[in-house]
Amino acid sequence: MASQFDFDTIIIGAGHNGLTAAAYLGQAGHSVKVVEARSVVGGAAVTEEFHPGFRNSVCAYTVSLLNPKVIADLDLARHGLKIIERPMSNFLPLDDDGLRVWPDAKRWKAEVARFSQADADSLDTYNATLERLADVLRQLILETPPNAGGSLAQLWKLWRMSKPVLALDRQTQQDLVDIFTMSAADFLARYFRHDAVLALFAFDGIVGTMASPHAPGTAYVLLHHCFGEVNGKHGVWGHAIGGMGAISQALAAAARAAGADIEVDAPVARVLTHNNRATGVELADGRILTARKIAANTNPKILFEHLLDPQELPPEFATRIRNWRCKSGTMRLNVALKELPDFIAAPGTDPQDHHTAGIILAPDMAYMETAYIDARRHGFSAKPVVEMLIPSTIDSTLAPKGQHVASLFCQHFDFDLPDGKTWDDIKPLAIEAIFDTVSRFAPNFRASVLAVQALTPLDLERDFGLVGGDIFHGSLDLNQIFSLRPALGHADYRMPVKGLYLCGSGAHPGGGVTGVPGHNAAREMIRDFRRHR
Repeated sequence: MASQFDFDTIIIGAGHNGLTAAAYLGQAGHSVKVVEARSVVGGAAVTEEFHPGFRNSVCAYTVSLLNPKVIADLDLARHGLKIIERPMSNFLPLDDDGLRVWPDAKRWKAEVARFSQADADSLDTYNATLERLADVLRQLILETPPNAGGSLAQLWKLWRMSKPVLALDRQTQQDLVDIFTMSAADFLARYFRHDAVLALFAFDGIVGTMASPHAPGTAYVLLHHCFGEVNGKHGVWGHAIGGMGAISQALAAAARAAGADIEVDAPVARVLTHNNRATGVELADGRILTARKIAANTNPKILFEHLLDPQELPPEFATRIRNWRCKSGTMRLNVALKELPDFIAAPGTDPQDHHTAGIILAPDMAYMETAYIDARRHGFSAKPVVEMLIPSTIDSTLAPKGQHVASLFCQHFDFDLPDGKTWDDIKPLAIEAIFDTVSRFAPNFRASVLAVQALTPLDLERDFGLVGGDIFHGSLDLNQIFSLRPALGHADYRMPVKGLYLCGSGAHPGGGVTGVPGHNAAREMIRDFRRHR
């Protein structure tokens, strides 16, 4: 049968999940072709020069969620990947002080005590609770979710996957239900009272999510950002030397070492089918490539609304995809700086520990709430929430000596603008709002800017295939996760068209640079190859 096809598998999209799947399939002995529309591999996990001498992680900008099993299985260190921990985890500047998150637990607790002794006393309980819940998530993310079809095999899978949850004590079970359903604000209020402490933790609940921290479901988004690790340390965030593109380059090297053929500048025009089975792809240049199986590392809406004949889909599945919610409310800036930010709360332009941190510009949850409401009413926040990283403080390969690059991850910026406005029209206004926000905390910032690369939600869609500007390939809402991602009955990476698989972040467990959707989809594809020999 294989001789009828050019390849065993064609993977659409050389984002990090597509590359992960290609490497695993290649290791299993399958012939793999990866086709990528852009001129570089990596999708949203890329490092590019945006100003002469200045390189940065263009979209995805920090690392923690990349799964340790993927790192080990694909031997990414041998392929050049080096990840280092931030000297300071986070910094929340205020008007006259700043909250500093240290990797050392005792030092971090002492820092919280400067602001609130009661909150410091609650910190151990909160961290222990979150770690127990993150452990459950770490187990579940590497599993293929059961399809709710009622078959004996699916019931067995559901029972097997429920065992770790049933083994939890009653309080942890309750906490697990709560964190999946509650708002970040309500969940955090159980432990903390100080505005700065609440804001620091609540930020993780709205990252990549067009929502207020008071919205139900944001507590799960918070947890989703806490299950990672760096070099064996849970909950830690770090930096890939060379930027996020170093992860994709290592994955591409692993895939090529396993025999995969990766072609860039090769956009797919359509997925070919015969008798409701995927048989290949037609590229934009007219070439036809055939394969026994097709895997798509794209947003589900791109695959099912643009690349596939809609008549191939069951009506209820097509309706589900039409209603698939994609909205991150995100804008990304990459900035070349002639000097480091001089924060009112931590003066000085010489490199200091807080310059190595994730710098969160949102002093309290009321500020976050206002930013969200502002965006809903007017399209974008006049005073946005900003996380700034300055990776050149720990990676000298990114900028000329004595100068720096900064990543600004900004919210909220609605993909759908009111009054007939377009993002191309108002982009300069959005940039000014972001610069004003940073300058409020670091007055020298605006004058230090040498160049800026700005990506609006529309740019993220046009340039990187992030529909609606959604960094997760679909919101992490309660009805778009686990067995409901992307649709009931198709959470096992197998799509309604036979031989067609979803291997990107639109599948379980969702977004972030994890490699897990690619890992899990490849595992299911390998099983199917074995069954149909």
